[in-house]
Amino acid sequence: METDTALVRPAHTGDDSAHLCADGFVSLAAGNPALAFAPALRFLGLDAHGRALDWLSWQDATCLYARNAVAWTLGEPCLAVHGGINRNSGLRSQILLHPIIAARGHVRPQAMDPTPTLTNLALFARDQFLCLYCGRQFQRHALTRDHVQPTSKGGRDVWENVVTACVHCNSRKGSRTLQQAQMPLLAIPYRPSWVEHLILSNRNILADQMAFLRAQLPKHPRRSPIAPLQRS
Repeated sequence: METDTALVRPAHTGDDSAHLCADGFVSLAAGNPALAFAPALRFLGLDAHGRALDWLSWQDATCLYARNAVAWTLGEPCLAVHGGINRNSGLRSQILLHPIIAARGHVRPQAMDPTPTLTNLALFARDQFLCLYCGRQFQRHALTRDHVQPTSKGGRDVWENVVTACVHCNSRKGSRTLQQAQMPLLAIPYRPSWVEHLILSNRNILADQMAFLRAQLPKHPRRSPIAPLQRS
């Protein structure tokens, strides 16, 4: 399918070069700078039972529709992808993509609630790009991964033993424990659920997607993925 033209709504592109069409979509034709917004748009992929799996690019979402692999959808269409023109009818094909897409088929039991991969970016997102020692917020390049129980003292490289730390605080703590360094944490490190991970890993979540994900958050989270605990 040709994808030289895409139409988007209702997300705000922040680009005045996007033009509203009569049907309310924003035209993002090839060559238009606003087309750069399309890669930032992600679709929430579910299994047929409604379990959140992962974020989909608009290309992957389009493939699901084209293969007739979509079981059901939620929300109003937010992206229209135009294809080629039918030689017989003279009509141009169009696929309307919904923000939440459930695919046909079943997921293996071990994939129902996967553990998010521990990466620096995922860790920094969990901690809101805050140093959990000094409480200041930093850009990604100024942050590091600190092991609460140092690896030299048997600490493991797992979610429950790592926090975001600025370069200065990490250097100051060194290979000492919290007690030895007299550096209390602002929040307790925790292993995010898969749904929490999805929320933290996407900064362009649409309203329908956020409402769906929030409804699947743990009933009694150990710590909110939105705001770390404050020091008493």
